[in-house]
Amino acid sequence: MYATKEAIITKEHSPEVDPTIFFMDMRAYGKDFDKYYERSKSEYGVRYIRARISSIEEDPETHNLYLKYETEEGELKQEEFHLVVLSVGLVPSEEAIELSKRIGIDLNEYGFCETDEFHPTQTSRPGIFVSGVFQGPKDIPETVTQASGAASEVASLLAVARNTLITRKEYPEEIDVTGKPPRIGVFICRCGINIGAYVDVPLVVEYAKTLPNVVYAEENLFTCSQDTQRKIVEKIKEHNLNRVIVASCTPRTHEPLFQETIREAGLNPHLFEMANIRDQCSWVHMNEPEEATRKAKDLVRMAVAKVKLLEPLPTIELDVIQKGLIIGGGLAGVVSALSIANQGFEVFLVEKESELGGNLRNLHYTIKGENVQKYLDSLIDAVENHPRIKVYKGASIENIEGYIGNYKTSIQHQGSHTGRMTSIQLEHGIVIVATGAREYKPNEYLYDKHTQVITQHELEELLSNHQSPINNYQSVVMIQCVGSRNNEHPYCSRVCCTQAIKNSLKLLELNPQVNIFILYRDIRTYGMREIYYREARDRGVTFIRYDENQKPELIVQDGSIKVSLLDPILKEQLIIDADLLVLSAGIHPEHGNEEIAKLLKVPLGSDNFFLEAHVKLRPVDFATEGIFLAGMAHSPKSVDETISQACAAASRACTIISKDKYEAEAIVASVNEDICSGCGVCESVCAYGAPEIVLKEGKRISQVNEALCKGCGSCVSACPSGAMEQFGFKKKQLHSMIESTME
Repeated sequence: MYATKEAIITKEHSPEVDPTIFFMDMRAYGKDFDKYYERSKSEYGVRYIRARISSIEEDPETHNLYLKYETEEGELKQEEFHLVVLSVGLVPSEEAIELSKRIGIDLNEYGFCETDEFHPTQTSRPGIFVSGVFQGPKDIPETVTQASGAASEVASLLAVARNTLITRKEYPEEIDVTGKPPRIGVFICRCGINIGAYVDVPLVVEYAKTLPNVVYAEENLFTCSQDTQRKIVEKIKEHNLNRVIVASCTPRTHEPLFQETIREAGLNPHLFEMANIRDQCSWVHMNEPEEATRKAKDLVRMAVAKVKLLEPLPTIELDVIQKGLIIGGGLAGVVSALSIANQGFEVFLVEKESELGGNLRNLHYTIKGENVQKYLDSLIDAVENHPRIKVYKGASIENIEGYIGNYKTSIQHQGSHTGRMTSIQLEHGIVIVATGAREYKPNEYLYDKHTQVITQHELEELLSNHQSPINNYQSVVMIQCVGSRNNEHPYCSRVCCTQAIKNSLKLLELNPQVNIFILYRDIRTYGMREIYYREARDRGVTFIRYDENQKPELIVQDGSIKVSLLDPILKEQLIIDADLLVLSAGIHPEHGNEEIAKLLKVPLGSDNFFLEAHVKLRPVDFATEGIFLAGMAHSPKSVDETISQACAAASRACTIISKDKYEAEAIVASVNEDICSGCGVCESVCAYGAPEIVLKEGKRISQVNEALCKGCGSCVSACPSGAMEQFGFKKKQLHSMIESTME
């Protein structure tokens, strides 16, 4: 995936370059990775060749490089390239290995920190935790998630000491800008080559200096760097700036950082504005540098026009109900509940089924051989007997209303004594969505129509019970990607390859004479799972690749099953007798995701899994504050990854409910009741449900719930009477600002 990303970026920066990636298996196992991989081929023309390079030789005259490889057709080829990039593996640093020896924690045979699948952040020494690549090779989202998960484990241990050693950050007295003319500073970022390669940043800086009320403008290599942050503080003081603009990337990720910076210089954080010249200029107009530069000037001019009208805003504080609601009682929900409860807070755990456990009830052993059901029993016992956890089984959610720190949820559940359905209202400060996912029930390959066709979960059940037919099988065929990586579900289900190999090794342990054939498109045993892929091959499991357009076919003769497929190496049609056909069925989102998404006003991705706020920076947060997600509700994942994400969601949730007050967004809409006509337009256009039409002294007027309002301005621009106000200036001022900007 790193190679794919670099190939795409290369094409974006130098369209004349033709990237070629030589690979064995495409490990596009992460959320939306497969889409990215397919996009690299269709939109960018990245060429993929499934081969191992046998030699690289340099041309002594041109210094170009000749690569030799054998094609899948058996032809020996040689190609000339100007540059060869090696996708190298990850290994632990010598310093990390030395540190682990000093503090006395175990490492595995490759020098990474040793953990087990049920405790992915715990080292062999109690009280010492691990996260990130030192635990094993992983991508950024998994690293960020695991870091939050480790923090949650630590917070549970230190819960009794919370708030005992706090040093509150002191800010300088806020500068009073009332009645003072705007003195605007503009800081324009090159973002390395992200912006600077397409936008003429020096030209934009010179243009900014000519704009009214701009007293200082400069360019920065990376405006978000710590050095530049300090520089901004210095320039605010040196030039007596009372408004600040940063022209760089998206405010979605960086606005809070810059607001904090100007607050440290004594300015109200809401005297700040961002111009997004990365996403809206360099990224979308990379082939039109002159137009991108002109648009960057426009965005800076608009920001200057707007920032002149900004006024200081006070911080809005909301009371917080220090309790949590978790929707879903599978592995993610149960682990999240325990993590929050162990940090000292009450938790409501709502599960639609009559028992806890979710998909974990279908698993019996991990790839390392650990007992899943024993672990699950211990989890359920801990949850159901925890004094701070209230479990509602056989429950359904009727309604959720409220906002961060103050939610009210109505549920129906089966009373433990009466057995009747009872309605109850729960009050809580946060929500964690852990609704899980489901195994695809195949329509292909005579599943559910022939007794010799089962899924991997059903095979695991047979293997765990040591049922007699296992010892009689001479040939077992497994078909991968059933219900995944197709038009209807164009994503990798992540766990299927590992599950097939896990069950193959278990089957060989019970029946060493069995022949096992795994028919695959790509084997995606990423990270440490590669060890077991190699072990399966060493123990005789036969792996045969098939093409998406030439899937294996089933032949039934006299009740017996045969599988036919084209071998890409032999170029011959193979027919394999199968005493048992095992389908590696994909993971599909839960049917009820749409309903939960509507109740919580949170988004779903195109695959109907819940959509996180930011794939790398906020992998367990929703864009709606106070709501988090974990487990397979987010995307398919393994047991250890689910546990890490569940702990991470609990960690993020506790940053809110560990305080009795929450500082909400100060930029909100307000209503001039004297001119409000009560037409309801604001209510209909608001995506967050903040405005509401009420009767006041017999008159219909709009009221805004400040805790729900995000200050987006949609109601202000839509209001026909001009009653809605925002950012401290009225709609009339908005129009005059737009007109001056146009001029």
